[in-house]
Amino acid sequence: MAAPTKWAAGWGRCRWFCTVAAPRPWRLFGAMCLLRLPRITQPLEKLEEEMVALMGQIELEKSHYSDHEIRKLEEEERLRRKKESMYDDDEAPGKTVIMAQDLEDKWEQKLLQFEAAPRITDADKNNNRTSLNRKLDSNLMLLVKQKVGNQDLWLLPQAEWQPGETLRSTAERAMATFMGDHIQAKILGNAPYGIYKYKFPRAIRTEDNVGAKVFFFKAFLQSSDLSQAELKEDYLWVTKDELGDYLKPEYLKKVNQFLLDL
Repeated sequence: MAAPTKWAAGWGRCRWFCTVAAPRPWRLFGAMCLLRLPRITQPLEKLEEEMVALMGQIELEKSHYSDHEIRKLEEEERLRRKKESMYDDDEAPGKTVIMAQDLEDKWEQKLLQFEAAPRITDADKNNNRTSLNRKLDSNLMLLVKQKVGNQDLWLLPQAEWQPGETLRSTAERAMATFMGDHIQAKILGNAPYGIYKYKFPRAIRTEDNVGAKVFFFKAFLQSSDLSQAELKEDYLWVTKDELGDYLKPEYLKKVNQFLLDL
């Protein structure tokens, strides 16, 4: 019976050692990649325009007459027969008849009065990168200026992980910190899309404080009205091509690995 007692005592010591919280040499952060999706399609390339024209011509040649076209043909036939005195006009006297051609003329006038909204906005002309009303045919990503050590850096909104949180909830808290609780966004999944790992400068690095790991999550902005959002002063909405103007090279490399600009 001595062996089981010794084993049990050893197992108890093992359990005690396993429950001791191991030091975490890496500080964990959750960051949110908040995207405003394109509002309009991108301009077509020459090859795409030719393909669209070809498919339109094929569709036209293989299509059937619409109800409006059939009506117009019937009316033209009645008018032709009426002119040839082969058709008796049975319309009630004084009745107003709206012909298909009349409708087409009316629609043509409406079309001439229509003016499409410009693709290039005032924010584009002024290069106002704090506005959502710019680069309408591209994704825009939110960047905020945060203090890291003694530096002010442009980053995705991020916050340090707190015990009891998931990394996703940490990223959500980071977004709420910079935009308030009124922001409407759809978060994509519970797993991070990327990770950025870096070591602290040697002057402040210790065995228990080696560096940081930043876990990136993605979200789509659901509303273009940010009047209720509590945005801080230092923020930008930039395209993928503009990220290089603000992000550090290694940080930018990690962001570009999961960022698609379709």
